[in-house]
Amino acid sequence: MINRCVLVGRLTKDPELRYTPNGVAVATFTLAVNRQFSNQQGEREADFLNIVVWRKAAENVANFLKKGSLAGVDGRIQVRTYEQDGKRQYFTEIVADNVQFLEPKGSAGGGRGNDYGAPPMEPSGNPYGGSNQNQRQNNNNNNNNNQGFTRVDEDPFAGNGQIDISDDDLPF
Repeated sequence: MINRCVLVGRLTKDPELRYTPNGVAVATFTLAVNRQFSNQQGEREADFLNIVVWRKAAENVANFLKKGSLAGVDGRIQVRTYEQDGKRQYFTEIVADNVQFLEPKGSAGGGRGNDYGAPPMEPSGNPYGGSNQNQRQNNNNNNNNNQGFTRVDEDPFAGNGQIDISDDDLPF
């Protein structure tokens, strides 16, 4: 049997963090997920899905996500039942195994751009503090060390539109 769902959507309100009597963290939030098609009026509809996340992931979700944040959820569907006023009530929710923060911190939605297990970002942009040694090199060193290589932001087909490739470079 397989019970797996993957969702991407925006939080409709800030997550609610609570603790069980045993001290286990649990966070709940609602994720608005757009449908792939439009209704008869040409408007896109959305499904509002209840998400539950546990333990350290719950604390991180509560700390780093807020209303409007874009998040990815990987989890399973769970249906709970309970009695209310003599009637059996059913409640469907997604129990998240993994929550991805899909926006950088400080963007319009306010997410993080990292998985919930990642350390918080430093002002330098490096989550581990300090700066990257490779980023400290100046442009002169990079140009001298990378002769014969094409930079990522340069068009390899600029000029005559041809690239010289030897037979030794071909994979077949």
